[in-house]
Amino acid sequence: MLNTFSSAISPLLDQRMPGHALPAGLYTREDVFKADLDVFFRRHWIYVGLECDVPEPGDAHVIDLGSSSIILLRDDDSQIRVLHNVCRHRGARLLDSGTSIVSKLVCPYHQWTYELDGELAFAPHMGTGFDKTCKSLKPVHFRSIGGLIYVCLSDNPPEDIGTLETVMRERLAPYDIANSKVAFQSEIIEKGNWKLTIENNRECYHCSSNHPELCVSFIDLDFGFDPASLSPEDREEAEQHQALYEARTKAWEAEGYPSAAVEQLVDCATNFRTQRLIIAGAGESQTPDATAASSKLLGSMTRKDLGDVHLWGHNCWHHFMGDHAVCTMIIPLSADETLVRTKWLVHKDAVEGRDYDLDKLTSVWVATNEQDAQLVARSYSGVVDPAYEPGPYSPFTEGQLDNFVTWYIDRMRANGY
Repeated sequence: MLNTFSSAISPLLDQRMPGHALPAGLYTREDVFKADLDVFFRRHWIYVGLECDVPEPGDAHVIDLGSSSIILLRDDDSQIRVLHNVCRHRGARLLDSGTSIVSKLVCPYHQWTYELDGELAFAPHMGTGFDKTCKSLKPVHFRSIGGLIYVCLSDNPPEDIGTLETVMRERLAPYDIANSKVAFQSEIIEKGNWKLTIENNRECYHCSSNHPELCVSFIDLDFGFDPASLSPEDREEAEQHQALYEARTKAWEAEGYPSAAVEQLVDCATNFRTQRLIIAGAGESQTPDATAASSKLLGSMTRKDLGDVHLWGHNCWHHFMGDHAVCTMIIPLSADETLVRTKWLVHKDAVEGRDYDLDKLTSVWVATNEQDAQLVARSYSGVVDPAYEPGPYSPFTEGQLDNFVTWYIDRMRANGY
């Protein structure tokens, strides 16, 4: 059966020119927004949270995704569960958005009661012949990948999540993210389409002129440059930096720390990229002075000089450093609004004020997120202008944007649009 919106959306997909941004309607139209939720937030794997969001049995965390709502929780046996937040009686929401502590899941409407593994335990006034065994809460397909929780709301989740799982379990093992804790969380509602949020994150063309705090530790040339635009001195510096990258990556890998870029970006369902990046300046962490924010390092880490393991997905980006991690996810709220939720992680035993200073830990990405929100809003306000025409991506600095929108078009078509 063809999707309801396919006949209206297909011409927009056909209009996209290789190497260019998307036609305006793919950013702005309500039917496209609904299709995006269906394809990219229901049928694909998405990052939704962390094992450390629910550190103890009975801890529950609700994530709302369009019309869907799911519960991430830890059951009585300390196992992670992900369940649909829908009572099997008449569909009422079991838990409100946010975090809570529960001994059982009790529907506020008619008191149907579920164990933390989803099994229906109590359904009052349903008669002696009522079979509780077929009314457990519906489970959600999920994977915990190095402590990161990925879910797929489809009954047929893409199988190529296995590559992401294999690559990241090894890379994240020393950081022991499952046994970290959330030191701080922020939420920003960006005034723009979710694809603009992702595009903005996939390039550093804009970094030097918009992110002074981040550029202390982040090297914008890592994501491309036009050699012809550089002075001879800058070109020599860029070549030296590339040589340093090759040497540093070789040394890291020889010491048992996987570092080279791994990409699954096109001709795939599960989109991701990871690489261990050099940190500029003092070289320790993404902080105002590039030194570690926490004296207590993550997991089994004993070194501060192992750079920044970054991980991208189509609804997330992450940075894992020796002393802390920054994990960000996006949730589309409408065609023109996107929730950006960021969490800063430290070792579970780290104490604020003794082991880390919260402002030093968070200030770089707090500032960067606010700056990016302004850029996304500025971009969206131009996309809705009748004068907008999709412009060309830089072949030097925006190749990842071309990869992303090419993948976007391919996945829309693969799913019948």
